[in-house]
Amino acid sequence: MKEQVRTALTSLLLCASLIMGGLALTTPYAEAQRGSGNHIVVPDTSVESPLDVGRRAHTNHLMNFGSPEGGLGPNGGMTPAQIRIFYNLGSTGGSGTIVIVDAYDYPTALNDFNFFSSQFGLPQESSTDPLASTNQVFRVVYASGSRPRTNAGWALEASLDIEWAHAMAPNAKIVLVEAATNSFANLFDAVDVASSIPGAKQVSMSWGGSEFSSEASNDFHFTQTSGVVYFAASGDSGGVTIYPSASPYVMAAGGTRINTNTAGSFVSETGWSGSGGGPSKYEVRPFYQDGITGIVGAARGILDVSSDADPNTGVAVYDTTRYQRRSGWFVIGGTSVSSPCLAGMSNLSGHNYASSTAELTNVYGHPGSFRDILTGTAGSFSCATGWDFVTGVGSPQGTSGL
Repeated sequence: MKEQVRTALTSLLLCASLIMGGLALTTPYAEAQRGSGNHIVVPDTSVESPLDVGRRAHTNHLMNFGSPEGGLGPNGGMTPAQIRIFYNLGSTGGSGTIVIVDAYDYPTALNDFNFFSSQFGLPQESSTDPLASTNQVFRVVYASGSRPRTNAGWALEASLDIEWAHAMAPNAKIVLVEAATNSFANLFDAVDVASSIPGAKQVSMSWGGSEFSSEASNDFHFTQTSGVVYFAASGDSGGVTIYPSASPYVMAAGGTRINTNTAGSFVSETGWSGSGGGPSKYEVRPFYQDGITGIVGAARGILDVSSDADPNTGVAVYDTTRYQRRSGWFVIGGTSVSSPCLAGMSNLSGHNYASSTAELTNVYGHPGSFRDILTGTAGSFSCATGWDFVTGVGSPQGTSGL
């Protein structure tokens, strides 16, 4: 019952974080609007029910069907070139494999991946079979060995994840591992499959759910395989924590807002009001956070690193598996953007860490490699000099800190 009450409060906080940002929530589809130019939609897959806690995960993406700010891509979404400039990244690079774990089947994955890549001058997969083990650029793997049923909301999540990991590390191979369902049991089975893929260097998980008392018993999924670093979205309810980003063996990816001029060029970066974070309810502080004990106490502090996630400054995503009678170009925000982008940036660094702990130790040991975000709030937390619960150490400036 306590878990159910907490989940209900989490849903209310999601609504509150949108309202605090000047958005008014309506129904159906949990639509949120601000003024005449913005139409932010919370998809059904990003909403957690009380019965989901500890059992099923939700996505962490939001759709902007209005007038995004600053993007130079289709429908006003941010382009890969813009994001790379914002974070001082090269336009080429990457190696090995980035594995994306999502639930259900995304039937148009190969077509959409190649269309997005063509639009932005990225490498394309020449094979016509998404399942072929010989594919060099993109491949799909069914975690259970058989094709899951299609879920359009999760397909939109997968399109975001594969396209933007590819956008950040163009020369890395992208593998999409599809879990049979969005149950934690099936998703963690898929994580195990992802970890075993030859050449896997990063695993991105843009899903999660409210923290639950037995969550730490799942942490072993992120420590079994040497040479793999795990990333997870911190959630889109400002100041609220979710798992698996709460795990000390996972890079918790938070969200910011990019402010641009009329030409779409960088002006400043602030904390995003929807960025999930806070002290974990059940995970203890890892050693790499000993330097921020005065802030986090004995708890694992969430989150670690951030990048653009505000749906008002969302990214361009291409998906032809129809969702709510829409297909083609979408503008997407949420920390579901941050996780694959940061996984791609990590791949681009070429550091090839032995574990998430090794990369997190480097992150906390090189604060000067990140843009310190000084303004913005999420829930009851505010950005501040140094590490904070809204943006962690900040956003990457180049790849030396990743």
